[in-house]
Parts: sequence; C-alpha cells; structure tokens
Amino acid sequence: MSDFDLTGKVCVVTGAGRGIGRGIAESLARYGATVVLSGRTAATLADAAAAIGAAASTQVADVTREADVIALRDAVLARHGRIDVLVNNAGIDPVWRGIEKTSLADWQAIIDTNLTGTFLCCKYLGSAIGQGGSVINVSSIAGRVGVTRSVPYCASKGGVELLTKALALDWAKRGVRVNCLAPGYVDTDLTHALLSHEVHGKPFLDHIPLGRFGTPREMGGAVVFLASDASTYMTGQSLVVDGGWTAD
Repeated sequence: MSDFDLTGKVCVVTGAGRGIGRGIAESLARYGATVVLSGRTAATLADAAAAIGAAASTQVADVTREADVIALRDAVLARHGRIDVLVNNAGIDPVWRGIEKTSLADWQAIIDTNLTGTFLCCKYLGSAIGQGGSVINVSSIAGRVGVTRSVPYCASKGGVELLTKALALDWAKRGVRVNCLAPGYVDTDLTHALLSHEVHGKPFLDHIPLGRFGTPREMGGAVVFLASDASTYMTGQSLVVDGGWTAD
C-alpha cells in the first residue's frame, strides 16, 4: 500500500465544498495528504474541512478570477511551503438546452469556469509544483462523447481533455504529471434530482451497465491513484470512471 501513501503531500482541490470535490478531498486526506479545500462558498468549505479534520484547511477562491487564483497559490505556499498535487475539480453543470436556446452568457459561464478556470489554476498553481508532482484535471465523459442539449459543457470538457494532453507534454521534462479524471454520472446534491426523476431517471440508469450512479468516494479513489506513486508512469491520459457508460 506504500505506493498509495500520500503522507507529506500538500494537495489543493478546487470546488471542494461539496459533491465530487469534497469526496476527492476526503479520500486524499484518508491516504495521509494535507488538503487545501478551495471554492467560492466559505460555509460549505468549512463544513467539508470540519468533516475531514486537522489535515484540512480552506481558502475561498473563484477560479474564473485570475487574482483569486494567484491569491490561492500564494496562500498555500505561505501556509505549507509547497504544492505537490493540484486537482482542478471546480466546474458548473450543463444548462440542458439546445444550442438555439443557449445564450452567449450561458456559453461564457460554462467555458469560463470549466475550461478557463482549469487553465488559470494550471498556470499559477500547477507551475508551482515541483518534480514528482501531479496535476489532475476533472473532465467528464461529456468531454469524450456527445451529450444531448449540452453543447457548451461538452466543448468545455473536451477542451480540458486536450489541455491536459498538451500540458503533459510541456511538463514531462519537469517531472510533473498531468492527467484527467473523466467521471460519468455521480450521485451528488446536484444530480440526485435527475437520478430520482420518475421519467428521466430510469433511462439514465438503463444506459449504465453497472446500473447505478457513482459516488464521490469512488471518484476520490481514482484521484488517489493519479496523485500517488502508483501512477508515476502515467501522464497525458484520461481515467474514465463511468460505470461502463462509454464501453459500448
């Protein structure tokens, strides 16, 4: 199990107050990491950090704001002196509209958070990571296959996938690995209404060979692998964790 041991590692997780981000932060801490939880809402970050315990601290930041991202980097370095792992999880969901009814504001909000936010965090926090470190960008199965009525979301997550590959090439000589986690449908407070919907829930479940949505903890386990020495020969790749959705 020593390959998965994250003791002494400083890990920054964006969008960590709830859902997948919180599950990732909890898993990293469970394997020994010191975790900095970042997000836009102080209260949800505080709740998540309290559940994790002494290994967790918080820093409010909006990844769409360059000044916030710089301040996040500076705060982590001032507090811990290093960054070993960066998990770019902050994101917003599809607007579930056809392109004809998708406004420019809808498009911009999704691109700004999901793609530009990942760019900014890689630029400022990722560049502070030393040799042996790991960047994990959370994309989606929607960055690999089309999803109906989700053009901006698919475009943003497809961009994250290619950003990851390009950055992995750039940073390989630095000894910094860059990979993606591509989740399928995960049961969180944002998706639970879809899962339980009397009309739309069953078709989604029918499309998943394992017959259920994933859990934030299962996404966390995949991130522990990508953050740890168990994956030191892996870079520029996307780890799909989707219950088999994209297998057919």
